[in-house]
Amino acid sequence: MANLEGKIALVTGAGRGIGREIALRLAQDGASIIAHYSGSKDGAEEVVAQITANGGTAVAYKADIAKRDEIVRLFEQIDANPGVLDIVVNNSGVMTTEGFGNLTEETVQFIFGVNVFGPLYIVDEAIKRIRDGGRIINFSSSVAKYPLAGAGLYSAAKKAIESFTESWARELAPRNITVNAIVPGAVSPGMMDASPQYRPMMEAASPFKRIGKASEIASIVSFLASEEGAWVTAGTILANGAANT
Repeated sequence: MANLEGKIALVTGAGRGIGREIALRLAQDGASIIAHYSGSKDGAEEVVAQITANGGTAVAYKADIAKRDEIVRLFEQIDANPGVLDIVVNNSGVMTTEGFGNLTEETVQFIFGVNVFGPLYIVDEAIKRIRDGGRIINFSSSVAKYPLAGAGLYSAAKKAIESFTESWARELAPRNITVNAIVPGAVSPGMMDASPQYRPMMEAASPFKRIGKASEIASIVSFLASEEGAWVTAGTILANGAANT
């Protein structure tokens, strides 16, 4: 395991899926956790309870990251407790498969609000608090590499995250802050669980004939957050079991 003793990590979307596994793994590695949630209050509080029961430190804070004023309030809470940051994991994400003819302005705002503006505003606030030598870990998606019919908004949003990652990595390098993006494929627990009809297709797409585990993605986050990951930055790390879709 990585040694993250003394580190403080903000994990967005920590109440379920990949975010939950990331929060638990970083806590296992010694980090104190800020478990952000929007709609998964019970899940985030369960994560905090599990971490504290195992002797760790964690708090749960709510914010709709599509709204900048709520992000500002989130960081006001972080300023009060724990006060500083070392690791930011931009895990929160939402997806839609609404195609043309049914597209609404609300859908566009929702997808880009959470997937693009949320990470942007999170990092804009975080860099005022994050200590030199910190880590920013973003989440793209294999849908950005293999776009699905009807998922163009989500695919474009995740491509934007990859572009942000490369730019931020160069901008923050003078402070020894690394910035990377993980590009997961189909994973459980995760978004895949909401569309079980696609699971056989996703399993067949990988030569391993399965989809990924959220814990496997959390392991990559752990490495990037650690000192061992200090020379990896501006990277987009594909973690999809060599799936071709």
